[in-house]
Amino acid sequence: MPSALPDGEPVPADGALPASALAGAAERPLGFYLHVPYCATRCGYCDFNTYTATELRGTGGVLASRDNYAETLTDEIRLARKVLGDDPREVRTVFVGGGTPTLLAAGDLVRMLHAIRDEFGLAPDAEITTEANPESVDPAYLATLREGGFNRISFGMQSAKQHVLKILDRTHTPGRPEACVAEARAAGFDHVNLDLIYGTPGESDDDWRASLDAALGAGPDHVSAYALIVEEGTQLARRIRRGEVPMTDDDVHADRYLIAEETLSAAGFDWYEVSNWATSDAGRCLHNELYWRGADWWGAGPGAHSHVGGVRWWNVKHPGAYAGALAAGRSPGAGREVLTEEDRRVERVLLELRLREGVPLSLLREAGLAASRRALSEGLLQAGPYEDGRAVLTLRGRLLADAVVRDLVD
Repeated sequence: MPSALPDGEPVPADGALPASALAGAAERPLGFYLHVPYCATRCGYCDFNTYTATELRGTGGVLASRDNYAETLTDEIRLARKVLGDDPREVRTVFVGGGTPTLLAAGDLVRMLHAIRDEFGLAPDAEITTEANPESVDPAYLATLREGGFNRISFGMQSAKQHVLKILDRTHTPGRPEACVAEARAAGFDHVNLDLIYGTPGESDDDWRASLDAALGAGPDHVSAYALIVEEGTQLARRIRRGEVPMTDDDVHADRYLIAEETLSAAGFDWYEVSNWATSDAGRCLHNELYWRGADWWGAGPGAHSHVGGVRWWNVKHPGAYAGALAAGRSPGAGREVLTEEDRRVERVLLELRLREGVPLSLLREAGLAASRRALSEGLLQAGPYEDGRAVLTLRGRLLADAVVRDLVD
């Protein structure tokens, strides 16, 4: 969750949505994202809306405390129930992210999940995920989560090499994420993801291969691999600007992606989104697919973004301001926008092109169709799906996904 918030129109004090956003809502999937904004330390590459204890000291008092955060977030879940109305609508996915959600007590995460269950109900096959830092969980913690209803967990591994973790300011030791996978399996988790980052300054091809091999050896059924993006204002950006570490170029990122695709495919993983691979359709992250397919989700927590029926809104960033709004009986929303049909069409192209199923050619305008024909001739789109009316990226197209999608929507 990036720290910068866009501009937008004001959110009503009661959080009410336009009638158009709720029309037909009962027929659309609904997910919840719960943002936990706390971290023990700040990673050098992180630009997310997160806070260490030192950063919060004196800025929000008890309102910003981790100790009562579950209660505060539950207040927003109750607000969501009022805003979304009385039509029966079970929640299909819940994703707890951050920050480091597992800095909270396991019972607090379960309490927030149960608040959603009590207010909305959970679908019988609901996907319930939390992110976790490897050093912030143990077998007892994982057992509490599993008993409380969580069935999917995502560990931030990033790299298996100590010198790469040091550049990223990650605090876990190599080998701990792999041990966490075994502990999660022993606790009964159905699905386990490992997050990896490639292109860190100082990382070699062999380092990246070692990270992939270590991740696969742990036995997850899902792997996410993201190119490092150096955001302005981060510690890593400042170090690069001072010449302390080198900037990784796009060619290196492309080579690392090809290594990932080769290694993961050989191990039985299939890509289903440009940066995500799973061993089966059941292992895909359904919550992220809600985002990519423009479904409805409510984002609870400081800075969290939501989308319901073409209305997108975002909460105030600071935990103290967030808790203060809810304590005063107001929506914590900072701004919102009502998407036009054209906005939604463009977003569908932007997001769905990244998926294995691709995007219907019927969503493209004349210029976009012409661009798609060029992309097909250049080997960026697959010929078979194109004949069936869909734009689906080839491996080369995945390397150039951002450029391809720009051409299709322009």
